[in-house]
Amino acid sequence: MTQDYKATLNLPDTSFPMKASLPMREPERLRQWQDMDLYAQVRQARQGAKRFVLHDGPPYANGDIHIGHAVNKILKDIIVRSRTQGGWDAPYVPGWDCHGLPIELNVEKKVGKPDVKVSSAEFRRLCREYAQSQVNKQSADFQRLGVLGDWQHPYLTMNPAQEADIVRSLGTLIKRGHVQKGLKPVHWCLDCASALAEAEVEYQDRTSPAIDVAFTVCDTDELMRRCGSLTWTGQAALVIWTTTPWTLPANQAVCVHPEISYVLVDTGERVLVLAKSLHEAALLRYGLTGQVLAEVTGRELEGLSLNHPWDSRRVPVIVGEHVTEDAGTGCVHTAPAHGQEDYAVGLVYHLPVDNPVDADGRFHASVPLLGGQQVFKANAVIIELLKEHGVLLSHQPLVHSYPHCWRHKTPVIFRATPQWFISMQQSGLRDAALTAIDQVDWVPDWGQARIRGMVEQRPDWCISRQRTWGVPLPLFVHRELGHWHPDTPALIEKIAERIELEGMDAWFASEDHVWLGDEALQYERVKDTLDVWFDSGVTHACVLDRRPDLGSPADLYLEGSDQHRGWFQSSLLSSVGMTGHAPFRQVLTHGFTVDGQGRKMAKSLGNVIAPQKVWDSLGADVLRLWVAATDYRGEMSVSDEILSRAADAYRRIRNTLRYLLANLNDFSPERDALPAESMLALDRWVVDRAAQLQTEICAAYDDYQFHVIYHRLHNFCTVDLGGFYLDIIKDRQYTMQADSQARRSAQTAQWHIAEAMVRWMAPILCFTADEAWGFLPGSRTASVHTSMWYEGLTRLPEHSSQEVLSLEFWDDLIKLKSIVNKQLEGARVEQGMGSGLSASVDLYVSPAWKQRLMLLGDELRFVLITSAVNLHEVPEGQDQEVTGIRAVVNPSQYTKCVRCWHYVADVGQHEQHPELCSRCVANIEGVGEVRRFA
Repeated sequence: MTQDYKATLNLPDTSFPMKASLPMREPERLRQWQDMDLYAQVRQARQGAKRFVLHDGPPYANGDIHIGHAVNKILKDIIVRSRTQGGWDAPYVPGWDCHGLPIELNVEKKVGKPDVKVSSAEFRRLCREYAQSQVNKQSADFQRLGVLGDWQHPYLTMNPAQEADIVRSLGTLIKRGHVQKGLKPVHWCLDCASALAEAEVEYQDRTSPAIDVAFTVCDTDELMRRCGSLTWTGQAALVIWTTTPWTLPANQAVCVHPEISYVLVDTGERVLVLAKSLHEAALLRYGLTGQVLAEVTGRELEGLSLNHPWDSRRVPVIVGEHVTEDAGTGCVHTAPAHGQEDYAVGLVYHLPVDNPVDADGRFHASVPLLGGQQVFKANAVIIELLKEHGVLLSHQPLVHSYPHCWRHKTPVIFRATPQWFISMQQSGLRDAALTAIDQVDWVPDWGQARIRGMVEQRPDWCISRQRTWGVPLPLFVHRELGHWHPDTPALIEKIAERIELEGMDAWFASEDHVWLGDEALQYERVKDTLDVWFDSGVTHACVLDRRPDLGSPADLYLEGSDQHRGWFQSSLLSSVGMTGHAPFRQVLTHGFTVDGQGRKMAKSLGNVIAPQKVWDSLGADVLRLWVAATDYRGEMSVSDEILSRAADAYRRIRNTLRYLLANLNDFSPERDALPAESMLALDRWVVDRAAQLQTEICAAYDDYQFHVIYHRLHNFCTVDLGGFYLDIIKDRQYTMQADSQARRSAQTAQWHIAEAMVRWMAPILCFTADEAWGFLPGSRTASVHTSMWYEGLTRLPEHSSQEVLSLEFWDDLIKLKSIVNKQLEGARVEQGMGSGLSASVDLYVSPAWKQRLMLLGDELRFVLITSAVNLHEVPEGQDQEVTGIRAVVNPSQYTKCVRCWHYVADVGQHEQHPELCSRCVANIEGVGEVRRFA
């Protein structure tokens, strides 16, 4: 009858559960963090350390968080936690953008428009309540992701103190000469009935009517004189090409490039003036042929007078560098009220900025033939007008990229209205911003060229909005002269102080005489609100400079790549305008999420991955692992299948850590840990490997290379530990005497690895690492998140006199083990052999290899996990496989030891333990086995 020797084995045991049950355990741990105020404990642990400030770009307080939000906040949390782990004081203050149209629209759905069913003051109160409800909801979800921060004291752009500081920031920009009023064309959303910021415009394909229109020359003789001795009879015309027929009522000129060559083409009916490089394609569109009569430059056409296509007025030919030969005719219809480049060239020629379109996108009633019509519907009417006047040469539909409102997804128009602007030129803001860009570290580095190009080309920043829910633009403008009040800076500070005490209605509900006294009748109050991008853009002043736990400039801004034209730019311009320098030292951008096929996520495609669904099914740590594993510099693919693979990788990492903990069930570091010089060679090697890996992981965290960390950690668990070290030490761990040097050596190594590994995991797998922290032996702090990188790892000596302590030696043994494993696997298939312990291996090796392998003696079989290894010397180059080794596997001829499962000759030689080998007998009754290497 077989005796049960299980009680004599040191089997692994731990309460750290194999099944993670993250959807259940993570909320419990989150409550623990909240109850213990973990964020405050982390701050206390790093008090006095060098500070690292990541400034949170505020999400908009409206709607559920989506997978893009999750990516953004998880990346920020990984960075903050890793900096904390590295010994930095890294505070994280979350924030929200709380003003603006989307919140207004949601409130309008419930109570109607302001000053209709409810007062403006009541409407603003309801907007504030709605925004706060959204902040609370999103805050709970961000915390569920494991994001650690000062959630009890976030920054909100609707806090009265911050609203006051937003107003103060405007005052600073005014004092520094960057703010001006102007009648300029701005992107105008017909649904919002308001101006849009650059970042609120997105481009989508749209089909527009592309038309070619003849502007007849008033004085044909003058054109002939400019062409030398050329003469002809009949009409001459410059031909424009446009995709916005509705802007023709506002036409004030036709623009040509001064250096482009233009040809005069006689088509029989009239002479057409077209760019030389485009005239053949244009004639083809018109179905005409013609003879080139003359060639002139654009400069020679400047000053000619043309007839408006149907109006009785005349318009000039002007020149501008923005005209191109990419398409059309080389002659550009110019309406300063409806285009930025048109406006800029119009300033040079003092052209009127005539805007015949109202806020709803309809022509004013006074506009002949078009009064009251919506601009896009008026296209058809204008095309018929052009036909009637005989000036329409071509009309074709064109699919092209066109600006749309990012909220309503509807096409916008350029419309000149009186607005307030931060000027890019007036006080040198553009040049100063470009200089500041070059002083910032952009990650990835293409971000520098991207934002530089945008700042070089951007128009003035329109900061005024015609909204109810927003920070006021508290200015007074002289009713007759148009300039603002001479005491504007002092007035702004006075208004800001009241807003800080009483909220925005301190301005909106006040009478003008409260601020101006007897001068009130001379000045008109500006009723606009500030652009919400201004609100968030000045958080460097309203948050970083205001909070003693932060400070400006921030070390890092991190947002999606779309923010080069959004928050990064509004922050940069406002900070440079206010302080002369950028608000950040480093800017990091991440890509957008797409599905497994690279498609943009959309409800209509059914490919949306909701973070709430992921943490309810797989857990937040799996979602965090996917974020870390993905190279965020490009598009980030996510799908159920991809997340399933992340869950598999998570289980591999968790189970590896669990096995380490289970092997430490009777280990006390204070009592049992061995110094490096007393540890076995294999154990010293694996600790060295962990030390080397920790250097790589810390560097990757510092460089924001999180996918590198994922691959290094997963590979360490799978290859170095699972595929080599942990397999080899099982025999020593389980069968040797509990307190033997060899077993305590293995436990010491595993303890060092577990201590280090749980910290490596902590910034990414924040819940799991903190859970495992409590199962590690030895005294420690309440949470892994107050700890620092583990300092107990030791490297092998670089120049060791013992070859078995060299990295190369163990790296070669890994290769050797791979060769043997391949043969063992073949034997299992072909010979029906069981585990490697049922095999005897014959190794045919070179003399040099034999000499090295003999260093291990009988312990070579423990490395290869076989019951016997026989070395045979073969001359160099004779029938050897990889690395000069050939392995032959045969079933062992001996009996299996029921305790250690090795097949050895001495099983049965002990009378009291007839089923054991002598090694096991010594381990349970004698002085115990001795190991030196493995």
